[in-house]
Amino acid sequence: MTTDTNDSWFDPDATTFGDRVAGARERAGMTQGDLAKRLGVKLKTLKAWEDDQSEPRANKLSMMAGLLNVSLLWLLSGEGDGPDTPAVGELSPDISQMLTEIRDIRAQLTFSTDRLGRIEKSLRAKLREEAVE
Repeated sequence: MTTDTNDSWFDPDATTFGDRVAGARERAGMTQGDLAKRLGVKLKTLKAWEDDQSEPRANKLSMMAGLLNVSLLWLLSGEGDGPDTPAVGELSPDISQMLTEIRDIRAQLTFSTDRLGRIEKSLRAKLREEAVE
């Protein structure tokens, strides 16, 4: 992401993981409560992430990137695709709603993909066990 005067909150050398989460969440037009609810975590958990007191697990991190419309790499390091779209408040309500739905669907797909991978791994392990018997 290239920085400009509109993105003065983001300094790749100074921002922390929590700063990037908070900044991307604000650019997406979400409150902490909104994001926590969509991620399925408690508000205090999200606040701890934004305050750099703890970090999310991989599946929540992946969902968060989808919901905030940023790359996983950007969330972790500040490099890659960050929140370069206009803030949701600058868009018409119809477009804002559609973008919110897209983010929700992307997060659900990511969660489902992770779940499918875990189930497939378990199935393969069971099949190997049965083949040995």
